[in-house]
Amino acid sequence: MFFMTEKLDPKSADDILKKYDKESDTMMYKGVMAKIVSAIAITFSVFQLYTATFGVLDAQLQRAVHLGFGLALVYLLYPTRKSWSRYKVHPFDVLLAVLGAATPAYIVMEYQHLVLRSGTVSGIDLIVGLLGILLVIEATRRIVGLPMVCVVLAFLIYAFAGPYMPGVLAHRGLTIEQLVGHLYFTTEGIFGIPLGVSSTFIFLFILFGAYLESTGLGKFFIDLANAIAGWASGGPAKVAVLSSGLMGTVSGSSVANVVGTGSLTIPMMKKLGYHKDFAGAVEAAASTGGQLMPPVMGAAAFLMAEFVGVPYIDIVKAAIVPAFLYFAGIWLGVHFEAKRGNLKGIPRSQLPKIGTILRERGHLALPLIVIVYLLVSGYTPMRAALVAIVLSILCSALRKSTRMKPIEIVRGLDRGARNVLSVLVACASAGIIIGVVTKTGV
Repeated sequence: MFFMTEKLDPKSADDILKKYDKESDTMMYKGVMAKIVSAIAITFSVFQLYTATFGVLDAQLQRAVHLGFGLALVYLLYPTRKSWSRYKVHPFDVLLAVLGAATPAYIVMEYQHLVLRSGTVSGIDLIVGLLGILLVIEATRRIVGLPMVCVVLAFLIYAFAGPYMPGVLAHRGLTIEQLVGHLYFTTEGIFGIPLGVSSTFIFLFILFGAYLESTGLGKFFIDLANAIAGWASGGPAKVAVLSSGLMGTVSGSSVANVVGTGSLTIPMMKKLGYHKDFAGAVEAAASTGGQLMPPVMGAAAFLMAEFVGVPYIDIVKAAIVPAFLYFAGIWLGVHFEAKRGNLKGIPRSQLPKIGTILRERGHLALPLIVIVYLLVSGYTPMRAALVAIVLSILCSALRKSTRMKPIEIVRGLDRGARNVLSVLVACASAGIIIGVVTKTGV
């Protein structure tokens, strides 16, 4: 019999998550507006899958379309003010969503003309570019937070304050035309390498993770961790560490990891006798390690591969030892705390059997094995992720209990697009910082 325990109330967990995680504090539309937002998100995912299958567009075009979809969704899903209704869209946010889609669309429509007059910014270019930069900064405030906005603004001020800076920090200073032209109409600013990685590798890996979670892989990981470690001293806490490490192989997100495993493991730890603060700390620390756990790591891993110019599989190989040491350290901390408090594990009779788990849901892990094999075999991360997405859907169909209905496949497209928004906006903001650095020579 599988170990059962009291779970957190989903509504309460969602409220707590929205309070502390800006990315989760979204609008809750119903009716026509919900369908419109879902249609935009699904179209976004279909565009990404299409270009991954048949070849990406020119760098600036691919990134412009990617940013346009992202900004539109951010402004429709994250209200300007926290006090505004979460059930009805505000006209001001609709206006910003339209502008968020229109400013990158200007690059797509005027691409040939922009290439021909490269380096020269017309009046309309200046207005569109300045508006686009401001929209990226405001989107950053909504979904990433003020610290990132402050860093971006500091670099923008530095771009104009060069003549007044001391020593090696001094430079001629930039005009508004020079800054806007560099940041918005080249691939050295907003549409630089970070957004390029987001529009190719990162989106597909996040979509892959969304589909794996839809198949029930998270429950498979938790049950497997229970079967392996639930009986040991301090079993539930060790289950939290192990399940968070397993979830980290597909999520690459600390928040998603906590939500996926914490609602079960934290009550288990408290029931066993761990203090609530220690239980929360174990889950938070273990889930943070998900960003280090290959093969699907955080967005930084893809940026490292692109900036350094090494294959992504090399980053994966380099992360194996640090990830093992990280989780081993948390495991030992949990073990010693359990010994100190004489905390026992769960009786084996109440735990699931490894053989049963593998027979019923072991096939869900096949896409993970395949994606590692493809990366080692020399496939690009984008192609490997694309194959893994298709395989995750096919593998779920092998058993009736895990099979995804057509509507669930469509919802996966919706969820994948929403999950990428914070990374997309952060990459666009990072492009502003990098653009100022390259233009000023600092």
